[in-house]
Amino acid sequence: MKTSIGIKNENLAKVAEVLVQTLADEFVLYTKTKKAHWNVEGADFYNKHLFFEAQYGQLDAIIDDLAERIRTLGHYAPATLREYLALTHLSEHHLESNDSLTYMKELLSDHESILIHLRGHIENFAVEFHDAGTSDYITGLLETHEKMAWMLRSHLK
Repeated sequence: MKTSIGIKNENLAKVAEVLVQTLADEFVLYTKTKKAHWNVEGADFYNKHLFFEAQYGQLDAIIDDLAERIRTLGHYAPATLREYLALTHLSEHHLESNDSLTYMKELLSDHESILIHLRGHIENFAVEFHDAGTSDYITGLLETHEKMAWMLRSHLK
């Protein structure tokens, strides 16, 4: 059934395209955070193990909400690793160390990359595509990533 929410179909498609890319980024970041949770080593293991667990929990909720936002707009959310890797602008690096600082630097860089990506679309959603709902949603998502990045950055000082 056609989605009729007061936004032109071509605008919905353009918004969904950005959201699909964002979903891929979120999934890759979730996976990288889960890796940090599983593999972190060092004297601060227990605290960082719990810290990374809290962060991947937040990312899991983001992924679900984002996929549901895509569906709300009448489009389908990608759900395979192949699709995510083709769509993401994040990269997978083989880290030389499993210490918490190495993981935190990598994850912070990814959060900041996502922040830049999101910030670049907020106004387009509202003004160009006439989708204030997605603009608002992305603003909230941006704030969540800002806080998560702050938490990582604070550990690196």
